[in-house]
Amino acid sequence: MAADLNKLKQDLTRRMDSALETLRREFGGLRTGRASPALLEPVRVAAYGTEMPLAQVGTVNVPEPRMITVQVWDRSLVGHVERAIRDAGLGLNPSSDGQMVRVPIPQLTAERRIELAKAAARYAEGARVAVRGVRRDGMDHVKAFEKKGEISEDDLGRWSEEVQKLTDQHVKRIDDALADKDKEIKQV
Repeated sequence: MAADLNKLKQDLTRRMDSALETLRREFGGLRTGRASPALLEPVRVAAYGTEMPLAQVGTVNVPEPRMITVQVWDRSLVGHVERAIRDAGLGLNPSSDGQMVRVPIPQLTAERRIELAKAAARYAEGARVAVRGVRRDGMDHVKAFEKKGEISEDDLGRWSEEVQKLTDQHVKRIDDALADKDKEIKQV
């Protein structure tokens, strides 16, 4: 029985970690005025008759704090890469120089910083909701074990505390990630 409960704990941890990883990816896409390759991750380029991630048509680099460059491997795709970055809704205006696409990162306005902070808070709340959903599933499983008579009432209390402790740890990590992102947004 302990093996089933440990397996449950591992599954809950994996699912909560997944919610945290999703949050980190979403935070990576928030433009904070500082160049980051993660900023261009959502960009998809129309190439070879299909939509491809930008990373599959060129090398993304950050040569300086306010500039991202994309070294496009196929010269015929330079225009497509420029268009994809411009149309991605990131507020960026790329320019090409041969096979190199340069993407300057503009200075953030105070208004935009407030919008970014609100978006970061929304992403964090979504991650908290996901973690609490995983906790609810875990509690349901533990209660089902007790209902079947596989664990005692004392074990139910102990395992409920374990699930809650796991949840609290992940919520704290989400809050810490949000605090870091807020600091980054306001600092630039």
